[in-house]
Amino acid sequence: MLAKRIIPCLDVREGKVVKGVNFVDLQVVGDAVELGKRYRDEGADELVFLDITATVEGKKARASLVKEIARHLDIPFTVGGGVDCAWDVDDLLNAGADKISVNSAAVADPGLIDRLAANFGSQCVVVAMDVKRVDGDFRVFVHGGRTATHRDAVEWAEEVVDRGAGEILLTSMDRDGTGEGFDTDLVSRVSGKVQCPVIASGGGGRVEDFLDAFVQGKADAVLAAGVFHSRRLPIDTLKAYLAGRGIIVRRNQ
Repeated sequence: MLAKRIIPCLDVREGKVVKGVNFVDLQVVGDAVELGKRYRDEGADELVFLDITATVEGKKARASLVKEIARHLDIPFTVGGGVDCAWDVDDLLNAGADKISVNSAAVADPGLIDRLAANFGSQCVVVAMDVKRVDGDFRVFVHGGRTATHRDAVEWAEEVVDRGAGEILLTSMDRDGTGEGFDTDLVSRVSGKVQCPVIASGGGGRVEDFLDAFVQGKADAVLAAGVFHSRRLPIDTLKAYLAGRGIIVRRNQ
């Protein structure tokens, strides 16, 4: 059985790591390079870098900053933000990214997923989904959570995998930054329908929340930001707790 992964996330705006609640009220919480090094040292399994305003502002994730972070890492590194063509992927892979995350551009042009998977391999393509409950349904949002779409989250997940996505980064906008626990209903619905790894994101606050994401949500990995940035929950403490409850995790020797 594959080990479950713990993944810190660097949400970046104008080169600085920020964090908010429900995708709003963003506050600067640290330096991207320093946090990347810290998480490498603390035993993170992977690192995700998302330039969260790139698409809205018509910009691209900063390859120079990605390169500076990547040179300190020896763990898989996923980068997203404004990616909408193969040229963007080339730039970020050359800067040191291992995987690329696409979101709004893929919703606008689903064929982008097919093209990227064909050019770079499915293992390189992560489709990020920002999802919110709307009238009892799980709806996909784009443009940094600013714009609602009519896409159903589970149906979109199935489509992106059919098109070649190798992984899904599934964020609950309702739980984002709240520390109230992952939306295991959402995660289990998606993970039960796709044959690729699902990363649960949004709401991790206590060790029990991460356990629930794995056991109830059937997630393959969990992603969190604020709880790690603030050191409220050290990664080694979390992994020790999970291992003690039968979850297979990689641990520093």
